[in-house]
Amino acid sequence: MRYSQFFIPSLKEDPKEAVLQSHKLMLRAGYVRQLSGGIYAYLPLGYKSLKKLENIIREEMNNAGAIELSMPFVQPLELWKQSGRDKDYGKELLRFKDRQDRDFCLAPTYEEVITDLVGKNVHSYKELPLTLYQIHLKFRDEMRPRYGLMRAKEFIMKDAYSFDIDSGGLDESYRKMKKAYTNLFKRLGFDFIFIKADSGEIGGSYSEELMVISEYGEDKIAICNNCGYSASLESAVSAGNFPEPLKSCRQPKMTKLATPDKKTIEEVSGYLKIDAESFAKTIIYESEIGFIAAMVRGDREINEHKLKKIAEVKELNLAKEKDVENITCAPCGFAGPFGLQNIKLIIIDEEIQAQEYWITGANEKDFHMANVKPGRDFISDITADIRTVKDGDICLRCSGRLNVKNTIELGHIFKLEEKYSSVMDAGFLDEKGINKHFVMGCYGIGVGRTFQALIEIFSDENGINLPVSVSPFVVSVVSLNPNDENIKSIADKIYDDLLKSGIDVLYDDRKLSAGVKLKDNDLIGIPMKIIIGNKTIKENKFELSVRKTGEKEFYDNLEDLYARIKEFSLIDGFIK
Repeated sequence: MRYSQFFIPSLKEDPKEAVLQSHKLMLRAGYVRQLSGGIYAYLPLGYKSLKKLENIIREEMNNAGAIELSMPFVQPLELWKQSGRDKDYGKELLRFKDRQDRDFCLAPTYEEVITDLVGKNVHSYKELPLTLYQIHLKFRDEMRPRYGLMRAKEFIMKDAYSFDIDSGGLDESYRKMKKAYTNLFKRLGFDFIFIKADSGEIGGSYSEELMVISEYGEDKIAICNNCGYSASLESAVSAGNFPEPLKSCRQPKMTKLATPDKKTIEEVSGYLKIDAESFAKTIIYESEIGFIAAMVRGDREINEHKLKKIAEVKELNLAKEKDVENITCAPCGFAGPFGLQNIKLIIIDEEIQAQEYWITGANEKDFHMANVKPGRDFISDITADIRTVKDGDICLRCSGRLNVKNTIELGHIFKLEEKYSSVMDAGFLDEKGINKHFVMGCYGIGVGRTFQALIEIFSDENGINLPVSVSPFVVSVVSLNPNDENIKSIADKIYDDLLKSGIDVLYDDRKLSAGVKLKDNDLIGIPMKIIIGNKTIKENKFELSVRKTGEKEFYDNLEDLYARIKEFSLIDGFIK
């Protein structure tokens, strides 16, 4: 493809709306463009690269025995009502009616459709096991789409679903898919880890997330430096940490402390010259069952994911300021756990219950309370682990230390068991002629997220630097002076020869300065450049520049040059 005839609308400056480096580079290099919040068009460069990534995913899925199909992006809402997930997904499920007034939705996922499909077409145990997959669009009406393809409304995913006769069969299907994921992400060059995860709205008995470790990741995981325990920060647990209480707090009754205009833990801690570990903060939430008060140590953050599970609620939001004032009879920043009005539940972290004396809000403007003792001064409804693990916490398994790392979630695999097949009555006849429900697994990869993660992790100061197998073109031919007929003639020949040999080549034939052309080729991430200029004419040397290393190689004849490019084009990852 000739650069002058291709569509590469690059940008000179970083777009203001982009935060992550990968998002900036995708926009600058002309890989994608935003149509609306969280909705993107893949431009020719990005689309070529995306399709190469999809083909690598297909190879690993096919090698694992999965069979590709394609399911409708528009789904009858009736299926979602049958599974009960129409309520679980809430406003993220985009619903609409057709002209016959029938209810439909745009697919946020495909468990209902695949269960219905297989349930109507597979009838005997002899047809199992079966694993089907697709690479397709999904839509979730995200409230705050951000970071480009990392959290978009419309996105591309690979979904695979396994159907087995029993749990033993599911275990084997799960093992095969996990091995396929391991092979795939090794091929792509990622530093990744599988961690035990919460199954969320998908459900099932067990799930693991595949996390790529990156300082730029929006997700966080906790990893033990001793035993290797790992979990997402949503579900990670740690041993309680119970510091020795202050002697001044060992008193028979509560004591009021003046804290004028001091609302945050940091402000009150600094004013009283007492560590934040000696404080217990009370946070008021609003849920579908009413208001909930949650309490953790002052230096901790409440894990809202854990709190939702403990409280058995689906919606959880910080209470509005006026509601906090009505509940506590004080302005925000002075909430304590006693004398609360109109509270459905008081849930405290186990660290709060385990220690006797705390400093809390006094439910009075400009005052906090010392010597607050759980069970004596206030009664909680539930005591549980509702804290977010932080760096340096003690591992619950081995007493090692937990390290919190930034990651990007790229895959999630689930043991669904009979969650969908039972409620949708999808099953088969076993060898005795007895009706049984399918035992299912589900295996997802965020294709768009993986594509952007490659750019995020492997880019450099010059631009995008993708593996050879995923780059939109393997090599570019850069004519430094297309007005010189000798240079143009050589560049034309090399381009034609590479095309005939099946190499995916971009010919930069634009009549621009050499500096602009070389920078553009680095920005869009072509792994190799053949540079044709005056040196080629004068010295009869053909220059090959490697994008990742910056190394230059020179060849006396085209045959050796072509052989080297052919060798490089077969590399699965990066040119070393």
